[in-house]
Amino acid sequence: MFSIGKAFTFEAAHRLGGLPDGHKCSRPHGHSYTVEVILESTVLSAPGFVADFAELEPVRDYLDRSWDHRDLNEVLAAAEPTSENIARHLHDWCRANLGPAAGPLVAAVRVSETGSAWAEYRPERIPAGGAA
Repeated sequence: MFSIGKAFTFEAAHRLGGLPDGHKCSRPHGHSYTVEVILESTVLSAPGFVADFAELEPVRDYLDRSWDHRDLNEVLAAAEPTSENIARHLHDWCRANLGPAAGPLVAAVRVSETGSAWAEYRPERIPAGGAA
């Protein structure tokens, strides 16, 4: 299996509900997010790529247009804007919006709020020829 990844950054604020009284993440606060999109393939296309890194530029455009310097509670209305939920949302967005040379190859998305912690969404793989 071959893997490649590309990292993107954006700045945004959020607050998390359902936390104990006084938890610092229940207050509005911001992060310098890093998003890593990971593509995987068992075969390489010419000239030996999993995919051309340029195929991932729509991710940068989406983050810049829709999420950079925004309140994630407003733009990710369907779920709490945790790193886990952001990673799942971005994985699904990539699969649906990247071109055929990259979209089907998206294996995982990793989101970091800080330099030392991250969350990753990687959907469960269904074994070839059958149910999970």
